[in-house]
Amino acid sequence: MNLLLTHAYFLEEDEKEKLIMKPYVPLGILYISAYLEEHAIEHAIFDTTFSSFDALKKQIETSKPDLIAIYVNLMTRINVLKLIKWIRTTEALCNTKIILGGPEVKHHAEDLLHYGAAIIVSGEAEQTMLEICNYYKQHGQLPVTVDGTIYMDAEGKVIANAERKLLKDMNQLPPPNRKKINLQNYLNAWKTAHGYSTVSISTMRGCPYTCKWCSRAVYGGTYRRRSPQLVAEEIKQIKEAYNPDRIWFVDDVFTINHKWLREFAAAIKEKQIIIPYEIITRADRMDEEVIRLLKESGCYRVWIGAESGSQKIIDAMDRRVEVTKVREMILLAKKYGIEAGTFIMLGYPGETTADIKETINHLKLSSPDYYTVTIAYPIKGTALHEEVKDKILTNTNWEIHTDRDVDFKRNYSKRFYEYAVRWVYNEVELHKQGSSLRKIKLMAKSIVSRWMMMYEQIMYVE
Repeated sequence: MNLLLTHAYFLEEDEKEKLIMKPYVPLGILYISAYLEEHAIEHAIFDTTFSSFDALKKQIETSKPDLIAIYVNLMTRINVLKLIKWIRTTEALCNTKIILGGPEVKHHAEDLLHYGAAIIVSGEAEQTMLEICNYYKQHGQLPVTVDGTIYMDAEGKVIANAERKLLKDMNQLPPPNRKKINLQNYLNAWKTAHGYSTVSISTMRGCPYTCKWCSRAVYGGTYRRRSPQLVAEEIKQIKEAYNPDRIWFVDDVFTINHKWLREFAAAIKEKQIIIPYEIITRADRMDEEVIRLLKESGCYRVWIGAESGSQKIIDAMDRRVEVTKVREMILLAKKYGIEAGTFIMLGYPGETTADIKETINHLKLSSPDYYTVTIAYPIKGTALHEEVKDKILTNTNWEIHTDRDVDFKRNYSKRFYEYAVRWVYNEVELHKQGSSLRKIKLMAKSIVSRWMMMYEQIMYVE
């Protein structure tokens, strides 16, 4: 059996990401690779991040894989569709079976199967891929009864098998198979763009919280984690093999379990492998002890989710956090010398100008070192999508658009919120400035943004 794993993300094609230049290795594929390797399943990986679509096509034409497994997310779906179409129209690849997995496949399974995928892996993929590969090795064809898969029968009927039970013991998983890719490309990209290199690590899967805009298509609402000792050992191996300047923990809520955090801090101190690291977490899972442990164990930056400065909107999102607690933890982290970042989302259903003003006030009071502002969009399968699906205004072409392009009827037009993003940035940056020409420019920009919001508001009502 000839198996190829890939993911169809091309950094060179993404102008925004090229400016940001913070590429991360495809950990999902590397976990599958490690699991298959542990069970003696031979395979290859084609990491597309620093490659090109033409190079990927050449690799596929050369290797003619029996099975090609492709990771699909919101950013890569359009490229994956192009890849599927090319494979299905290339005569030399008529026997290649396409397997799709990742967060984008569960709620688009029927469309993807009609487009040319042979089988969809829904949910956690390691055990499912192993069963698929073992069956194919024995029978020369794909199975139809494996848990966690969706396929289309000969009559064109889409069949969903039972959902795959999630791994109970995360310690069963081997660490990601980083040696299968050229990780130095990532280190060099970071070093060149930012002056330091970084490696991403995952310690947990799932998130038990219920934020309405967040997709839980792969791991559901679970919380499962590897032991602090195994994580410390992975860090030790990474340090010895790659010696990165920093670590990025990709977990949704790094400080969710305080006992785990205490043991993690103790383990890396004992192994003398403290490396500066960055995390994401929630304010309600932080306190002074947590911040002290983070600081002592090497945390240099913490991202604390808020999404809004309006408690009304936070509650509408089912965020289950108090905005005052978010401010408190941002300020406390900074007091301990940890950089603090936060996320803001505008355009959520029900949001008004008054709510945006509260968000601006929230950012001024908490004064995070970093913040990002996005406009809400409904990802298929989320509670937000269910809430607004009858209010969707855009009729997008599935082949060339993603959920990011979907607009829905809000209090104001999407253009209003685009100007609102500028207003937030200008007002917050103006608050930071002293008496200067820069302050005058920001004030002018803020006024123009606010005028345009008012104009859009009037036009939208009419």
